[in-house]
Amino acid sequence: MRIVIATSNKGKVREIKELLHDREVFPYTDLMEGFEIVEDAETFKENALIKARAVYKALKDEKAVVVADDSGISVDVLDGAPGIYSARYGGENASDKDNLYKLMDAVKDKGVSSSKAHYTAAIAVVSYEGESCVHGWMHGEVITSPRGENGFGYDPMFIPDGFDKTLGELESDVKVGLSHRSKALNLAKILIDQIKTQRA
Repeated sequence: MRIVIATSNKGKVREIKELLHDREVFPYTDLMEGFEIVEDAETFKENALIKARAVYKALKDEKAVVVADDSGISVDVLDGAPGIYSARYGGENASDKDNLYKLMDAVKDKGVSSSKAHYTAAIAVVSYEGESCVHGWMHGEVITSPRGENGFGYDPMFIPDGFDKTLGELESDVKVGLSHRSKALNLAKILIDQIKTQRA
């Protein structure tokens, strides 16, 4: 069985590969030409499933298990924004830095220097057996000045509950234990292992 990740985002690929290190894992762009997937649903779950379905269908490989992530940050003072729009918050071709600075400015515009926030990760698993989706969350607060270079996305502005450092400042092994994506992937591993067992 090979596990195919339905993303070309290098940060996500690296994180998922580390968490599934004992399995054969490929980003789908190693196996085929990248193609546009329109994520037009209103929830993390549905967008993750859209991505996984599209890649599974394009692969034409019954033995493949496709794993797709949809994740983002929701900020209380912004009524849950950017949420499912986290990856493109700064515009269609926005970089991680563009998104980061736009979110910091949006929080500042509310007249505060921090706000409660949380990350959500939805991990979809699509195989010959069907579809499923699991979730993980990480709670904390956002600040309006970036700190640290370790990570990607909004990591330099997010401080997890119980810590005084941002995700951009924390060591990678500490982050893995806290990560919304690792929590969801640990649940996804259980689903993947069930597929493996039933195919044996």
